[in-house]
Amino acid sequence: QVQLVESGGGLVQTGGSLRLSCATSRRTLSGVVMGWFRQAPGKEREFVAAIRMSGGRTYYSDSVKGRFTISRDDAKNTVYQQMNSLKPEDTAVYYCAAARWLEFGLEYDSQRYDYWGQGTQVTVSS
Repeated sequence: QVQLVESGGGLVQTGGSLRLSCATSRRTLSGVVMGWFRQAPGKEREFVAAIRMSGGRTYYSDSVKGRFTISRDDAKNTVYQQMNSLKPEDTAVYYCAAARWLEFGLEYDSQRYDYWGQGTQVTVSS
């Protein structure tokens, strides 16, 4: 069992920045894919970004590409998401997720992830 704990959400103005953290209980994340998803009120959960812990390859949705950066700290078993140039449409609950194994090309698919955090609220005011 892997536990994921998100932190770093909050209220920010348009154009501002936030950094989300996802701390994991797993000692080694080798082979794991870590992802960030978000869900706004009345909308389906959507893919935001992902990183392969072996090799560090990253993936982003078109809506956040160039504004968000996903990264990892292997020593701390933590994944981060730096969010810059935030927009009101980025307002959502952000979830961290982990997949024990994931085929290339399916990083966006929430159904493929095995573990989920409790979520952290991000609100961007206009």
